[in-house]
Amino acid sequence: MSCPFLSRFNQSYVKNYAPILIKTYGSQCPVISRSMNHIAGENESQEKLSTASKCPFLKKVPNAVKEIKTDEVIEVNQERKPTKPTTDQNFAYNEFFQEQILKKKKEHSYRIFKKVNRLAGDGQFPKALEYTSGEKLITVWCSNDYLGMSCHPSVKNEVRNALEKFGCGAGGTRNIAGNSILHENLEKTLAGLHKKEGALLFTSCFVANDTTLFTLAKALPGCHIFSDAGNHASMIQGIRNSQVPKHIFRHNDPEHLEELLKNVDKDVPKIVAFETVHSMSGAVCPLEELCDVTHKYGGLAFIDEVHSIGLYGEHGAGIGERDGVMHKMDIISGTLGKAFGNIGGYIAADSILIDTVRSYGAGFIFTTSLPPTVLAGAKKAVEILASDEGRMLRKTHQENVKYLREKLLEYGFPIEHTPSHIIPIKIGDPKKCSAVSDTLLSEKGHYIQAINYPTVSRGQERLRFAPTPHHTKEMMDLLVSDLKVVWEKLELPFTGLQCRKECQFCQKPILFDYYESREKCTIPNCPNIASAA
Repeated sequence: MSCPFLSRFNQSYVKNYAPILIKTYGSQCPVISRSMNHIAGENESQEKLSTASKCPFLKKVPNAVKEIKTDEVIEVNQERKPTKPTTDQNFAYNEFFQEQILKKKKEHSYRIFKKVNRLAGDGQFPKALEYTSGEKLITVWCSNDYLGMSCHPSVKNEVRNALEKFGCGAGGTRNIAGNSILHENLEKTLAGLHKKEGALLFTSCFVANDTTLFTLAKALPGCHIFSDAGNHASMIQGIRNSQVPKHIFRHNDPEHLEELLKNVDKDVPKIVAFETVHSMSGAVCPLEELCDVTHKYGGLAFIDEVHSIGLYGEHGAGIGERDGVMHKMDIISGTLGKAFGNIGGYIAADSILIDTVRSYGAGFIFTTSLPPTVLAGAKKAVEILASDEGRMLRKTHQENVKYLREKLLEYGFPIEHTPSHIIPIKIGDPKKCSAVSDTLLSEKGHYIQAINYPTVSRGQERLRFAPTPHHTKEMMDLLVSDLKVVWEKLELPFTGLQCRKECQFCQKPILFDYYESREKCTIPNCPNIASAA
């Protein structure tokens, strides 16, 4: 007969956690506890190691018994004698959670948040106050507030006016008490920005992606989803929760996508989901090619423009506007929390699709709506970035990205070259990555958060720089100089430009709206030169 407790878990789980399970629950098991009482006074190690093998369930799990240490079993026998019948014992929740946290700490992926208050006074951005060891003025290099809209005087003024006139809360869901003219005006503005019939606001772009993909996949009969291997967790969650058939194509690879699409009948509903700018690598997708392949096989193109909204295109509508292919993008998801400097997310699409998500999407229907202050501030930010001022901010931003990237390359830092505004420096070790981040902050006053698992895969740990139009050349020079000191102190190698196959359109300088020519990558034997031609 199998163990009524352990049989709830799969064999892989028991194999990995057998020592913990025996240590925590062995004294409550009638088989294991009898064995431990029998061997508690014995000295022969072989007999001690046979304790767990007496369990009819554990002995069926390959290598599980070998993982168990004798001293742990005896310690359980001495310290955790049952005081109640087995059936009355509760699950040891705290012990379980403690083990999970300990596991994160051992692999150096446990996160300790920095205590940072970003400053929004005149001329203070991108400075902040940091409080790890008393109050200290620092410079922030890793914010997704890419253009400083969160502290723009006009945006702050709109927020201030909305607060005085409408208060600080929405009053409920859009269906009950939280709908306002401010919501409708912002949705109209966003739809116009992306040249779509409609738009729909959510409390975050995570919720927008999750809700939209889940809702559409469940609504479309027999739907299949095709997901880019590099997709954000929000899209992955919506796809996974929908439980429809899913197919994962290689990151930014239209040919592999086509191979997968060929295997599903053209008349079957399909959604192809991907991002334009990848948040951690900075890679830019072959947007038009992916859209064309999607439509060739009868699919809908769901495109996350989160890290390009406000930063590319004549009006800041993203890569789709820059490349002139917004008409090929069926569903665009965006955020108000990055270049627009507020919080919230949205989708833009044909009006009937928007109405379907509005009517059936639980993540929209049952969530308190965005407050008046956010709606007013975000609308003003969208308008600013669509104007001449926005175009000038984008130009300065792109020039600063180019300058910082070239300064880092001069010193030989392991830059991952990408055609976007994100500058990744690959370290590949979580402990060293955190050490660089912590030392830069504590000793030099530069805040660049370490990016470790699960945000990136193990072995892809990195620093992610995001300079803004408000970082000066003097700031960037000081950053690179200080980073060099820290790099040498921690004995890290200066390996130079990391030109990887995944980086797709590898060009130098970066292709932006304001550069007229494309110089091909000059890295010897670069595998991307042919594809970039």
